This record gives sequence, structure tokens and C-alpha cells, in this order.
Amino acid sequence: MKNNKDNDMLKEYDFREGVRGKYAKAYQEGSNIVVLEPEVVKEFPDSKSVNDALKHLIEIIKGHKIVKKF
Repeated sequence: MKNNKDNDMLKEYDFREGVRGKYAKAYQEGSNIVVLEPEVVKEFPDSKSVNDALKHLIEIIKGHKIVKKF
């Protein structure tokens, strides 16, 4: 067993009510997490604002036929 300084787990962590594999299926299916730069976060502070802006951008791009398809 590793000694405590090699382990990231602290003694005060309590997993007695934890559920093994609770997020395993979702993790296997993949994730679409995107990391925004700080200046972008100032303008788009939540998922809804980012999604709304991107949907409008898609409409603009498709309307101008600048890009065939993503």
C-alpha cells in the first residue's frame, strides 16, 4: 500500500454512501466538455449563453453559405 504522501486521497474522505460506477456509463459514452478562455467566459458565463450564441452563429454561417458543413 502507498504511504499517504504518495496518495491523493485524504483520510477525511467518506465513501460509505458512495455508489460504485454511478457515472461509468456516461463517461464511456464520451463527453463534450469545452474549456473556454477567461475573456470568453466574461461574455458567455453559462452553458445557455454559449449554446445560444453558437446556434445563432450556425444560422449566420448557413445563411451566407460560407462553410459547407461542420
